[in-house]
Amino acid sequence: MLARLRGRLFLSYVLLMAVMLIVVGVALFAILNLRNAPPETTYLRLATTALSVDLRQILAEAATAYVESPAAGWERLTSQLDAVATDREVRILIVREVTQDVLYDSAQSFIDRPLNADVENYDIPAAIARGVITRLAAIRAVRGIFSDGGDEWLFVGLQSIRQPTDETANVLLFADPRPRQSLQAALSDFGTELAPLFLQAGGIGLIIAVMLAGWITRSITRPLQTVASAASEVAQGHYDRRVPMAGPEEVKAVADAFNQMSEKIQAEQRSQQDFLANVSHDLKTPLTSIQGFSQAIMDGVGDPIPAARIIHEEAGRLNRMVIELTDLARLQAGRLSMQTTPIDMGDLTAAVGQRLAIMAREKQVALTVNAPSMPVIAGDGDRLVQVVTNLISNAIKYTPSGGKVNVCTQVRNGGVEVVVTDTGLGIAASELPRIFERFYQVDKARGPQRGTGLGLAIVQEIIQAHGGRISVTSPGEGQGSTFTVWLPSPQMSTIMRRR
Repeated sequence: MLARLRGRLFLSYVLLMAVMLIVVGVALFAILNLRNAPPETTYLRLATTALSVDLRQILAEAATAYVESPAAGWERLTSQLDAVATDREVRILIVREVTQDVLYDSAQSFIDRPLNADVENYDIPAAIARGVITRLAAIRAVRGIFSDGGDEWLFVGLQSIRQPTDETANVLLFADPRPRQSLQAALSDFGTELAPLFLQAGGIGLIIAVMLAGWITRSITRPLQTVASAASEVAQGHYDRRVPMAGPEEVKAVADAFNQMSEKIQAEQRSQQDFLANVSHDLKTPLTSIQGFSQAIMDGVGDPIPAARIIHEEAGRLNRMVIELTDLARLQAGRLSMQTTPIDMGDLTAAVGQRLAIMAREKQVALTVNAPSMPVIAGDGDRLVQVVTNLISNAIKYTPSGGKVNVCTQVRNGGVEVVVTDTGLGIAASELPRIFERFYQVDKARGPQRGTGLGLAIVQEIIQAHGGRISVTSPGEGQGSTFTVWLPSPQMSTIMRRR
């Protein structure tokens, strides 16, 4: 299962969901364990403690001692409150009602400084009051919170019912630290069914997550499996195989790249099939001539000189075909050496046009060359002559008698352009994208003037090796065509950078 992408994706999703559930569970219990507990339980305990203390007796004994001396009375009161605080495990404070100055603190922390507590009235639950309030009719209850050294304390106080402006009124407070919520207390608050409910919810979530993981995994892997299946078919020779573009954007990109690859492979195979058919015919014609005329010479039939001339011409034709194939293979492999020198494309184009003027006159085609001196480029002169010769000779070849071929050079975009325009056969829109393919020929007719379909492919490779580009436009069949070669000029680039 793990050897396949689908299994790995599915397992990764399941593990991710399981880890997330564990993290959520741990975080939930941690939050429950660290948060402040609800204060009501503490208030209730403090109120119960306050109401259970016999304040009348404590105050009566303190009053008796007070008759002897105020200090004795205060000492009697505080000692009894200390005993109550120790016995009940509670903190007791006496605070002035208006100023919140602490007169007494069993914890010995807030002596002679204000408490700064948040205070509110507190309605003691009737279940614990049991008539105590009626016996202490002049007392009302308050509750609140104060801070001591960063710790929070909850308190319930018994307050005398006097005027708010009476600064002598005191409040007796019973305080406890504000408790943190323990996990056990949280479970007690939420009930013992919290864990089972959490496990049930987690189980349902995990099942849904597994289903979603399966669906997502399938949506990703199915297009990839389709691409893999199609690749196997292409490997078996079914070059017309295409795959639908479905799934995530990345998978669509893979499918699109595969379809482009298939189209290119199919085009290459079609071109090679065309080439094999064309070359077999083109090789057969000169070989037949060579074989026939050599046999005539051997048999002593006729004049051997014309026969030898024909054999020589056909052998040269075969040699040119081999050279073109070799040059193209070397160019595409990057193994063809080039001698780079400064070249004036204007002078080079004018020289090539002058040599091909004879060919144009013989075919009665008007050849016009407008090639003034251009900024120099860095290139291989022999290869660039091959490029210009191929373009001009093709234009003359495919232009009928009475037609025109115009050649010009010009400066454009930091480089030099050579433009060859003719009024010849033109190129159909469907064939323009394939015009620079190896072995592809627009003219499908066979004959002694037929080429190998390698010339323009070689031209493109040479131009690209010089860092340039070549393009072709044509209004359509019978309306001529225009080939444009652009080559970068270091001299022009330097001028543009200076500007």
